[in-house]
Amino acid sequence: MDIIDAVFVYQMRQHAELRWHGRTHSHHEGEYEIHYFLGGEGEFINGKTSFTIRSGSLFVSNPQTIHAIKATAVHPVTYYAILIRLEQDEHTLIATLKDRQRKSPFSIGVNYRFFFEEVKEKGLSKSPERRQSACHQMFSLLYQLDSGSNAMKANDSDSRHLEKSLRIMQKHVMGSLTLGELADELKLNGSYFIRLFEKRMHQTPMKYYMKLKIEAASALLTCTDLSVKEIAAKLGFSSEFHFSKQFKLKTGMAPIYYRRNYLQQLGESTP
Repeated sequence: MDIIDAVFVYQMRQHAELRWHGRTHSHHEGEYEIHYFLGGEGEFINGKTSFTIRSGSLFVSNPQTIHAIKATAVHPVTYYAILIRLEQDEHTLIATLKDRQRKSPFSIGVNYRFFFEEVKEKGLSKSPERRQSACHQMFSLLYQLDSGSNAMKANDSDSRHLEKSLRIMQKHVMGSLTLGELADELKLNGSYFIRLFEKRMHQTPMKYYMKLKIEAASALLTCTDLSVKEIAAKLGFSSEFHFSKQFKLKTGMAPIYYRRNYLQQLGESTP
């Protein structure tokens, strides 16, 4: 088993974004997708059934199962999606996922943000060991759904602090947030919080926060006509220069070239 893709979509509002995530599609043989919705309103089509999206709901889509997210910009949807590939001889895991699709959706609450963020970070790692660790975490949750949706609820204080910190950072993507403000809101010593975050996420809180901003910038560059200067201001950067520098540092490409490259690829793929 392996995780072949993992994404976090924060409050999709733009027309192109809504169109992309709302397309009806399915995955290849051996590929199973887990969707975890944190907020917003809309419908999730899974096979022949349409479900109302509710905060804290989890769905499994099996190979060849057509699925789509139907939402609007009025009540934007936030969600995680994890795509897992299984080999044909992994019979027990396949049976588990097929059973979970049949029983979907599961209502697990909105306190799994850190759980899915950790799975995403590990799942996108170049390390096979970390990706395997993410797979085992995901299946641990899926196995326990039969024992009750709250079986995996994190009760230790460290996980609760991390869960809250992610929620705060995601909420302040459009704007600004300092480490001091974040630690104060968590009622934690700044140095302790940095150590705690690095231990579990393998990066500092502010590096993660900047990563969220760059992910948001990528969506704005590809899904809107906003100028680079307007995007920089919208995301709370002190200047267009600072934004462009950080964007190139994280993506290897200046914002204007990132947008141009995306549009060229889009043109090439359009009949």
